[in-house]
Amino acid sequence: MSAAHAHSLDVPRILLVDDEQDVEHLFRQRYRRELRKKQLEMYFAHNGAEALEFLERHPSVDLVVTDINMPVMDGLTLLGELKSQHPTVKSVIVSAYHDMRNIRLAMNRGAFDFLTKPIDFADFEATLDKTLAHVRQLRAALRMVRENHILRMYVDEAALAFMLRADPPEPAEVTEFIDASVAFIDICSFTALTARGEPEHVVELLNHYFNCIVADVLDHGGGVDKFIGDAVMAVFRGPDHLKDCARACLATRAHITAMQTALQEQLAFTPSVSIGINSGRALLGNIGAMCVNRYDFTVVGDMVNTAAHLQSHAPANEIFVPGALRERLLRDFVLEPRGSVQLKGRSERTELYAIRGERES
Repeated sequence: MSAAHAHSLDVPRILLVDDEQDVEHLFRQRYRRELRKKQLEMYFAHNGAEALEFLERHPSVDLVVTDINMPVMDGLTLLGELKSQHPTVKSVIVSAYHDMRNIRLAMNRGAFDFLTKPIDFADFEATLDKTLAHVRQLRAALRMVRENHILRMYVDEAALAFMLRADPPEPAEVTEFIDASVAFIDICSFTALTARGEPEHVVELLNHYFNCIVADVLDHGGGVDKFIGDAVMAVFRGPDHLKDCARACLATRAHITAMQTALQEQLAFTPSVSIGINSGRALLGNIGAMCVNRYDFTVVGDMVNTAAHLQSHAPANEIFVPGALRERLLRDFVLEPRGSVQLKGRSERTELYAIRGERES
């Protein structure tokens, strides 16, 4: 076997399917050195049915080398089953039946190549090199698809759009000031539930809440900046970002409140949210550490910090906004004063208002 073989995949795993015992003996002798040094793994089955049973137990096989004429299940039937059941496993036919009809049938059923008996091992090894290289490329492509799917689970769409640009700038260069509204939506008393609940159930319940919250955010034109423990940070941009933000938070409060009866009976837990909203100028950019190559594509600044502090002061089922937003919201929403507080980092007290609902048109 060529040196390229040993490196086509980490350790090539080949399943040889042939009902002739002499063929198994021939291959074991030919590749005894590679098998002994564990540069190659070679397995044997005597018909197509045995091969499929083996593949169910050993899905890591890279290549099936099969004869055509065998009892129980012939090689052509096996090719069809491989195509449907094990699409990433490539197959090569090695047969004495090398008329054009069999070659066409084999290729149409998914064979990567067709070799003839008696076996020319130089030709066989060149075919293996080519086939295993194809397997490596196929599995790398599938891995990329899976990684992209996982990436989309953990990375915001705005960050993905930046990363997929044809000429993305360096992370430190991606900064701009934006006008936006930010909401911090916290699930009240959830920390206490985590102490007494089963971990799997707690995570399932938290994800259920997040699905509800995120759906309302997206429905009103916002985006999820990040999840922070049992809280969601949402950002709204566009011409009516403050109104959109307020309406999304009202929708979330209504949806979470609607869950209260069922969960109170099941878990002795009454779900509710406390929310802080602020609006204004913020810095958008990649924030993180180059030494670990980890960044968040996020918004930061005093406006964002104020929204977080407002949420920390909001009791269950309340949506707090600062007095500075009162005039912008008063025409469309019912507001109630909630006094004033000294927010962290502020020398003056901040007037608080609670959004009770939308005004009737």
